[in-house]
Amino acid sequence: MQTHPYRETSLLVQWSTQTHGIIRTVAKGARRPKSGFAGKLDLFFKVEFGFVPSRSSSLHTLTEVALLDPRIGLRQSYLQTLAASYFTKLLALVSEEETPLGDLAGLLERGLGYLATQRPTRRAVLFFEGEAANLLGLGDRGLEGIGELYGRIPSIRKELLQKVGS
Repeated sequence: MQTHPYRETSLLVQWSTQTHGIIRTVAKGARRPKSGFAGKLDLFFKVEFGFVPSRSSSLHTLTEVALLDPRIGLRQSYLQTLAASYFTKLLALVSEEETPLGDLAGLLERGLGYLATQRPTRRAVLFFEGEAANLLGLGDRGLEGIGELYGRIPSIRKELLQKVGS
């Protein structure tokens, strides 16, 4: 989940879902102090949510949110947050908006679950990249294949690998 201010009292929220893929919603009034969304919309939260699909755009209206897991462990260290950000950015890069993610969603869920309890290692980052490449049909080409296919890789990878070491 990623959020951005929208107008005076609302938020734009981008979600990664198994069945709907990457979708964008507007949480009307979410920035008001007594909003029903208060405390439920934050980076890396695992939630169940409902929305009303838009007929004219790819921006849907968020109607409800139930917090399942705040994944507090992802905030234990900058390194865990950085790795979680990289995993989600890589998934967003290789995903088409409003196209089911299938097994990629499961990979992200496992990756974030791991990072919530473990400090990331170089091996874990390379494993995640390799699994993503396999799910995309790139075989053992790994991140190189992803970079060639999508024209780039998330820029935070360099910092992440420097911080996790060898």
